[in-house]
Amino acid sequence: MTIYKILPIGFAANTYLVTADGKTAVAIDPARPRVIEEAKKRGLKIEYALLTHGHFDHIGGCAALQRAGAKVGCLEEERETVLHHNLGRKFHTPVPPFNIDFTFKNGQTLSISGITFHVIATPGHTAGSCTFQTENVLFTGDTLFRGDCGRTDLPTGSGAQMRESLKTLFDLEGDYVVYAGHGEDTTLEQERGPW
Repeated sequence: MTIYKILPIGFAANTYLVTADGKTAVAIDPARPRVIEEAKKRGLKIEYALLTHGHFDHIGGCAALQRAGAKVGCLEEERETVLHHNLGRKFHTPVPPFNIDFTFKNGQTLSISGITFHVIATPGHTAGSCTFQTENVLFTGDTLFRGDCGRTDLPTGSGAQMRESLKTLFDLEGDYVVYAGHGEDTTLEQERGPW
């Protein structure tokens, strides 16, 4: 498995391209349409987009990906936030319209593009935030950052839920590389310490 981190230009999230075969890929949090060009540069076709949550800075590339044939999915509880309450208008960054092709639940396993992702519900930043685990990697969106966690003061956010979600992640056995929605990569072991 190979992971490519696409850094944001302007205010947006980190986007990750995950590939098992060097030809097809899954995009985690496609922040901007340019993710398609970034994939092409690496010889990849994006088949799926997985969303850790529905805020505008994580989903801005979904419409373009869908037009290019990719399927877009999110946690069931996050569907309304993705489609209707993604804060794009509030922050003057409207999201081009797209549809959710599939939803999933906490604990579900997704086998897509030759990769197995385990879904871990991690509410707190939003009610439907989730983390994707594959091999020794966690894609945490805006739940866990290097030395910090996501804000909980936006609609559907909850400090109590965030504390429980961090505990859920810290209670995972072993260590994982943490690819967050913003900022630098870290490890779960490193983040267990400060809390």
